[in-house]
Amino acid sequence: MSSADAPTVKRPFFRRKKTCPFSSADASIDWKDVKTLNRYISERGKMVPSRITAVSAKKQRELAKAIKNARFMALLPYVRIESDHQAPRRQSN
Repeated sequence: MSSADAPTVKRPFFRRKKTCPFSSADASIDWKDVKTLNRYISERGKMVPSRITAVSAKKQRELAKAIKNARFMALLPYVRIESDHQAPRRQSN
């Protein structure tokens, strides 16, 4: 049997190992660092889950506290409303 006659075996999808971005010594979670916190908030203002961001469980809890504290101190919005995606206004009759 030649290699051309052999059935093709589809290899499963290769998934790389996710590593926590806060596991290094120089990375820290601070509620005043709005630029870093914005990376972990969706466009609607929701916190992105750790299964997507690859943040470890311990650091995800710290991140959630930092985001909530930054919201309370008015550094981050609770909800983001997109101006071009607003619902149509009702017309009065």
